[in-house]
Amino acid sequence: MTIRIMVADDHVLFLEALAEALDRVEDFDVVGAARESAELLPTAQRVAPSVLVVGGGMSGPGGLCKVAELTRRVPSCGITLIVVEPTRSHVTRAVEAGVLGIVPKHAKLPSLIGAIRGVAAGCVTVDPGLLNAPGPGNRCLNDREVEILRLTATGASIKEIAQELYLASGTVRNLTSTAIRKLEGRNRFDAARIALERGWL
Repeated sequence: MTIRIMVADDHVLFLEALAEALDRVEDFDVVGAARESAELLPTAQRVAPSVLVVGGGMSGPGGLCKVAELTRRVPSCGITLIVVEPTRSHVTRAVEAGVLGIVPKHAKLPSLIGAIRGVAAGCVTVDPGLLNAPGPGNRCLNDREVEILRLTATGASIKEIAQELYLASGTVRNLTSTAIRKLEGRNRFDAARIALERGWL
């Protein structure tokens, strides 16, 4: 039986490479692709895939919200998630959103193929390494840095964050700089994005 596959990721090069690699598998047929989370539901409704493979670029909280909606609206479509840097909380949220298969981005293609086949059969297929993914207590950010990055992700200014958290603007800047260094981000918004992708916010 041929497994109808849809792929999704906001990095076009990765998306095209993934689609090409999966389409070469004998019992796979790549029937659609989505380049942004807003395209997930309409594309899935149009092409009716057996399995949706969501790349790491869409595996953050915003992408999981769209995935949860898709599992409600297109229940015949199983979800396989490629996770950039999994944490236990991220894996838990993904499963709660209806994801059946979870594969780390560093996994080899056979692992992803196996997960897709498992999902197509209706099985929960989680890479064994993810069962020991670090919990929230192992993250490198402290609680205050998480609060600041969470507000940063909403587009709040330093002044607005300071008012919200009852801190001096200088304190917010110092904590933000520390978080940027820890996450090796280019700026505070990039650091917030990294933390979101890791499931720390």
